Amino acid sequence: MTGDPRPGGGADGDILWEPAPDARDHARVGGYLRWLETERSLVFADYDALWRWSVTDIEAFWDSIWEYFGVESSTPRGAVLNERTMPGADWFPDASVNYAAYLIDQARRRPDEIAVIARSQTRDPIELTFADIEDQVARARVGLLRLGVTKGDRVVAYLPNIPEALVAFLACASIGAIWSSCAPEFGPRSVIDRFAQVAPKVLLTIGGYRYGDKDVDCRPKVAEILAALDTVEHVVHVPYGPHAIADAVGWDELVAETAPLTFEQVPFAHPLFILFSSGTTGLPKAIVHGHGGILLEHLKNHVLSWDFGPGDRLLWFTTTAWMMWNALVSSLLAGTSIVMLDGNPLYPDLENQWRLAEETGATVMGLSPAFIMACRKAGLQPAETFDLSQLRELCAAGSPLPSEGYLWLDAQFGRDIQLNVGSGGTDVCTGIVQGNPLIPVYVGEISGRCLGVSTKSLDDAGSPVVGELGELVITEPMPSMPVGFWGDDDGSRYWSTYFDHYPGVFRFGDWVRFSAHGSSVVTGRSDATLNRGGVRLGTAELYRVVEEFERVIDSLVVHLEDPEGGPGELVLFVVLADGELDDAFRTEILRALRDALSPRHVPDTVVQMPGVPRTLTGKKLELPVKNILRGADPASVVSRGALAAPEVLDAYLAYNATRS
Repeated sequence: MTGDPRPGGGADGDILWEPAPDARDHARVGGYLRWLETERSLVFADYDALWRWSVTDIEAFWDSIWEYFGVESSTPRGAVLNERTMPGADWFPDASVNYAAYLIDQARRRPDEIAVIARSQTRDPIELTFADIEDQVARARVGLLRLGVTKGDRVVAYLPNIPEALVAFLACASIGAIWSSCAPEFGPRSVIDRFAQVAPKVLLTIGGYRYGDKDVDCRPKVAEILAALDTVEHVVHVPYGPHAIADAVGWDELVAETAPLTFEQVPFAHPLFILFSSGTTGLPKAIVHGHGGILLEHLKNHVLSWDFGPGDRLLWFTTTAWMMWNALVSSLLAGTSIVMLDGNPLYPDLENQWRLAEETGATVMGLSPAFIMACRKAGLQPAETFDLSQLRELCAAGSPLPSEGYLWLDAQFGRDIQLNVGSGGTDVCTGIVQGNPLIPVYVGEISGRCLGVSTKSLDDAGSPVVGELGELVITEPMPSMPVGFWGDDDGSRYWSTYFDHYPGVFRFGDWVRFSAHGSSVVTGRSDATLNRGGVRLGTAELYRVVEEFERVIDSLVVHLEDPEGGPGELVLFVVLADGELDDAFRTEILRALRDALSPRHVPDTVVQMPGVPRTLTGKKLELPVKNILRGADPASVVSRGALAAPEVLDAYLAYNATRS
């Protein structure tokens, strides 16, 4: 399969894909538009008009989402929003809901359909129907109640992306208990930094797992974690791999009994789960998300933006530590089945995820930009190698996707598949900007703004800008904004994180450029933005140039500002596939950056490194490396337990020592 010719070619900003003329007739957002016309007498000419209404009359928009998806309250629902302020917005203050109740209601409508396909390198494949999910959640609920778990208690999981994690989460939600999870690759210190903040009553864990062809024994890590969590009253061992946790309640024992599945009705803002920031500097922020906010946001996002519904199957590699795990689980709200992958996603080779898409019959596939670019560089041809005829949509998120990634996917799959690139994050547990079935895809750009998300780009003075880089902000409340931070009783940390820069405006921390027609380019974190001589450049734009070289596997750039007002020093670190960085190749890199970007953004120093330090969710550690080079104590700016390969940081510390 090859890509069809595009009307604009392949330059940045050219149209890559356009909705079919009858897209409204087939896309689920079209059904919502028809409902608005019939039930609310609202007619919108295009997506832009719908978006503008959704961020202007926000009470009417979110009321329509509640009604359209049939959300129910066990108490009179009352007002949609008590006060249109940030912070302080209180959504549906009189409503009583339960996230798990809605999900299980959807399960009961399709009991015999496959809900979960689980694949791992540790045990044989598993398939669960929607009826199986209901049965196991009912059993896990009984087990957790037997352990003394009640509404408001915290249950934490040191688990991989396996069905037991999904079942336990939904059982917690049914009780009104609060869930939080970390992936087993997290080191003990990082897990303790997270879980100790929430004082859990129960810990679910495995004893070990297999990552590719390597067996990992988790028992020493679990022992260290438990020694630091004195609030844990019970440990539940999920059998996974050859190692068992001693003196723990077994999973089979936990789910041995059953009873009719019931649900604790809780206030709209009652905590559903706690997500954590990356934790590369200081204690991770314990970000609390509520039942109602996540329910409404994920219904809106998954159905109206991602176009999910019954008959779809989503494959998106994630760990239980990333917000995408929560988004993956929420696909069940739409009646969409999910593929749960655990282990090394690149084992036994780079084609593994494409192979799994064929084997599991995925209709939608989520990809990381780094994976896309690696496949491109390796010359893979997944659409020719595998039968991916069921695929109708490819999603990408987690970091900026270069234009070359758009064009490579287009060449592989053609116009029958929509590329839906998005950007959002843990803070709102959803997308802020992304694609939609009703709007075009532009080369190198995110298609549009998400419904109900009043997002703009602001300059330093707080004025909106178009066509130039600025801070990504949200100017109106939305239900999935954090309920708060756990333990932040006076709200001071919450306020300083989001509202101290632009009072009353939610500052997200990304650097973005919007076009006149609403598409956008996210160029990286704003605290890592390069600024020399008054010219700002996002780091992603520099990486795009550098990582186009065949020899460059990875790269990282930091700008060390001059306190006297000079240009400062721009340091570029590169990871090479082979050989040493010689003067000839260094000159070639500098020339490419000068030609593609500007003379101001030619690095002063180019250094070869064995790797780039990244978080366990794959984000480059630009700011911690920058702070280390500026003389900060490494222990104060980065937690090694939060890194994918902690040993990589040693090379940067050694380099910094040579600069002193």
